Amino acid sequence: MPVIPRLLTIALLAAPMVASAQSEEAEPSGLSIELNAVQDVADSCRLSFLANNDTGTTIEKAIFETVIFDASGGVVRLSLFDFRELPAGRPRVRQFDVAGMACDSLSQILINGTNSCIADGAENSLCSDGLRLNSRTTLKLLG
Repeated sequence: MPVIPRLLTIALLAAPMVASAQSEEAEPSGLSIELNAVQDVADSCRLSFLANNDTGTTIEKAIFETVIFDASGGVVRLSLFDFRELPAGRPRVRQFDVAGMACDSLSQILINGTNSCIADGAENSLCSDGLRLNSRTTLKLLG
């Protein structure tokens, strides 16, 4: 077999492996938190978050300082949201109720910082390094 067709055959056979390796590299790592749903419950606004821990390490405790803003952009409340344990590679849903507030009276939520992040038995920066935030609702999730 001449050299050029042989090289072309090798290149075509290797192309799927290269594409697979590139797609694996494109996978984001770190911790992602999505504001997935909001629901008025009694005299509160229930916030449902979906957390995905793609750090490769189980986070034993994750507590975030969270700021709630009203529809005019004013700060309504500063709270600590305890996401508890976030196993590596497994999604978790966590819910928090904002008492005395209807969901339509809120405009955005700010993850102001990490209050506590325990991994491997000690404080860790996994909760803030590469933290990705997203919202599927009309409320903005900032960080």
